[in-house]
This record gives sequence, C-alpha cells and structure tokens, in this order.
Amino acid sequence: MVSVLLPLFNGKLYLDAALQSVLSQSYQHFEVIVIDDGSTDGSHELIQTYADPRIRLFRQSNQGLPAALNRAIGLSTGEYLARQDQDDVALPHRLERQVAFLNAHPSHAMVGTWAEIWVGNADSGRRHQHPTEDHILKWELLFNNPFVHSSVMLRKSAVQQVGGYCTDTNRQPPEDYELWSRLIRSFEAANIPECLQIYREVKQSMSRAGENPFLTRLIRISAENLAWAAGKAEPDEAFFAIAALANGAAEQVGPQFRVRLASRVLKAAARRLAGPSPNQQTQLRARVAERLRALRHAYYTSHPSAAHRSLNLAHGLASRLRRKLIRA
Repeated sequence: MVSVLLPLFNGKLYLDAALQSVLSQSYQHFEVIVIDDGSTDGSHELIQTYADPRIRLFRQSNQGLPAALNRAIGLSTGEYLARQDQDDVALPHRLERQVAFLNAHPSHAMVGTWAEIWVGNADSGRRHQHPTEDHILKWELLFNNPFVHSSVMLRKSAVQQVGGYCTDTNRQPPEDYELWSRLIRSFEAANIPECLQIYREVKQSMSRAGENPFLTRLIRISAENLAWAAGKAEPDEAFFAIAALANGAAEQVGPQFRVRLASRVLKAAARRLAGPSPNQQTQLRARVAERLRALRHAYYTSHPSAAHRSLNLAHGLASRLRRKLIRA
C-alpha cells in the first residue's frame, strides 16, 4: 500500500490535474491523504466533489507544509509514502516504478525521479535530471538538494525512525533538504532516471512563501552535512565557508578562507562516502576536483585581493625554485 501525501493550501488552480494524475496511475493500491492547511480559495470544496473512497480529506488551521506533512504521515496506513504537490502532475507509471524499486532495494529509504519542468500549462523543455546513485546523491547533498520533492517516495518506517519533517522554523524551509540530510546518514537513496513527474514552476507555493532566511538555513544544513561526511561532530568555520561558496553567498566568507583547507575537507568527505569501491572513489575524486574549481572561482571572483595574494605567493615560490635550480 502507498499513501500519497497531498498537502493543500489555496491550490485550486491546478489541484484537479494533480489529483487526477494520481487517480489514473497504473499502480492502483494506494490512498490519497489530503491535508487542507487552511485554504480559502475553494480548494476544500473541490476535493469534496470527488466520490473516490481512496481520498481521505482532513482540514486544519494554517500550520505550514512540514506540519501538514507530518499529520498526513501520522494518518497514513501505507508502507510507502509518495509526495505529491497540489500543482504538480504524476505521470502514469510513477508509483508503479517507485514501488518496484523500493521492493527490490530494502536498504533504500527514498527514491525520487527525474521531472519535466512546466511553466503554467506549457512544457518549458527543461528537465530536472539529478544523479541516480547513492554515493553521488550523498555527495551532492553536502551542498544542496538533488531531489524533486514532489517526485519522492519514502519508506515510512525510515521517516518515522528519523523523526519525520522538521517543524522548527530555525531549520526550515528547506524542509525537504533537511529531512533528506537526516535520512542519508542511516539509509541509501536513489533517483529513477526517467521523467515520471511534471514539476510546475509557479510564483508561490507552500514551501517558498515568506522564505527570507532560506539561504541561511540552507548553508547551515550544508555545513552540517559536510561535517558529518568528514567525520566531525559539528561544523566549524571552514565548513560554513564551503557551504556559503557552494550556494552563491561568497560575501559571507572572510579573507581567512584557504582553498587548501577546503580541499582537505572535500577529499576527506569523498573518501568516506565512496568507501572501498575503486569506481566510486574515481567518480568522487572527479567531483572533488570540479567542486574545488567552482569554489576557487567563487571565492577569488568576490575577493580579488585574495586572488592577488595567491598569485604573488605562487610567483614567489616559482622564483625561489628557479634560484635553487640555478645554484644547483
């Protein structure tokens, strides 16, 4: 049994398409738990027009997306939890593919999919095509979120084990990134390399309204993930600097930042995530090099004086080396 979690807040415009896409799935052993989080646009009344007994509708005062999702999880009866947003569309074989994957991979707590990106009712031609393998996803989660939230299916027991969605406003949004970051420390994760969801870009959504400190929270979670991967209990200044640079906040990084230290941190994290597999080690070494190039560019672009110091140091070392060679 799959419990489809559909939190709802003033989503009438695309709600019918979202719900019909779930009801039309090739996999039919599911329930749809709709949590109306204080809608005032007629969304609740629209859901009430459906006679399908698999739809379970609940209403509450506006408490936000994480609280709505946690309530839905508490009411669910399925072994698996499938996220569905009010403005997105599940393509016909999504649930079938994800159930088959989780049945075949008991060590995995979650599986997402690739997604088409629509603007309104039009396909933009763009795609979310995130990595698919566990070790690469864990690497990418050190910096940001490589999953489309509304495409994810979760193993309910794993979500309950880590405590569900965080409702602490000092840590979310991003509620999805925060939860994935806890899950991957105990379980494996994957994305199915097939577009099985339509992700609709809209001006507002439940997770993005009023998100002033979003970047600050994102950087904190990223720094925590980096510390975990590097075997540290808590992130220090170096981890926060790497997280800030990775998320476009170079202005938060002071002149004391050292690329050499960042290199050591990232290499330690990659070794731990790759384990003994030579292929995984090779893949993550390439990602370390790519990430270091990006961090170096971000830092030196925003701190030109540091770039000059680095260049002068390199010239000085080269000059000393030449003098030694001449004397030899």
